[in-house]
Amino acid sequence: MNSARSYKPTDPLSDVFSLLDIHAGRCTRFEAGGAWALRFPAKPALKFGAVLKGECWFILPETEPARVVAGDAFLLANAPSYMLANDPQKAPEDGIALFDWAHSDVAHHGGDDTVLVAGAFAFESAAAELLLDALPIFMRIPGDQPSALMMRETLAILDQDIRGGAMGASLVVRRLAEVLLVQVLRAYASGAGEAGPGWVAALADLKVGQALRLLHGDVAHRWTVDELARAVGMSRSGFATRFKERVGLPPLDYLLHWRMELGRDFLRRDEPVAKVARRLGYASESAFANAFKRVHGTAPKRYWRVPRAENP
Repeated sequence: MNSARSYKPTDPLSDVFSLLDIHAGRCTRFEAGGAWALRFPAKPALKFGAVLKGECWFILPETEPARVVAGDAFLLANAPSYMLANDPQKAPEDGIALFDWAHSDVAHHGGDDTVLVAGAFAFESAAAELLLDALPIFMRIPGDQPSALMMRETLAILDQDIRGGAMGASLVVRRLAEVLLVQVLRAYASGAGEAGPGWVAALADLKVGQALRLLHGDVAHRWTVDELARAVGMSRSGFATRFKERVGLPPLDYLLHWRMELGRDFLRRDEPVAKVARRLGYASESAFANAFKRVHGTAPKRYWRVPRAENP
């Protein structure tokens, strides 16, 4: 193998976003004063929130309450039911039933000492676990992080359009929410440190992030752990250990799962199995079929023949 081969690094986060076809749902503003505590149901998706004014506590079951203050942002990934409160000892009210969310994107509760904006995201692809499984349930992005300044500017425009109802406001809100999600994920990755495995946080690791970009840049290449280790300037054993610690999977297992997610997406777009196999670097259709079945539990030809609406 020619060790001087040139690879085109790419952006794994953009790759996954493109595959997921992620888009923002509704965005809302919440204003509260006095003593309050609200309970919200589980959110089996991705949701962001940010504190524009004041402070409150974010409370998940069996965890210590997390204080969030003006300037802070947070993400929820497949979160169980949770509470927002400025008084954690107060009995919580139902945060959905208490307000007329059906007719307004702004909720008022006794004043505006504390103001938050929030939004949720929907995914068109069953590959959503690529993102959700890479994130902790709750991520707080402190307002004093360097990246928080850019988020504050986005939040200010987002909040203005949520409240203003100007021409095209709903479109602007959706697009800004998507931009904000990327900004929050960037901030999380840059500050995650040893927060736990997951490729999003791993992107900030100089060596592992470079390896991820190489894998995404040439997914059809027959990568080996030795080659990746050389490319990032590490020993084979040191690289393999570090990659698994940061990402949660060994390098070639990660590559296999990413290929199979791409394969599933290609099949959903009606590409023939033989063409998909070639695109993903498999020497034969049967080699690709075996890998696909191992990851997804069904043969690609069977998946391809099922009507699209029935495929995840």
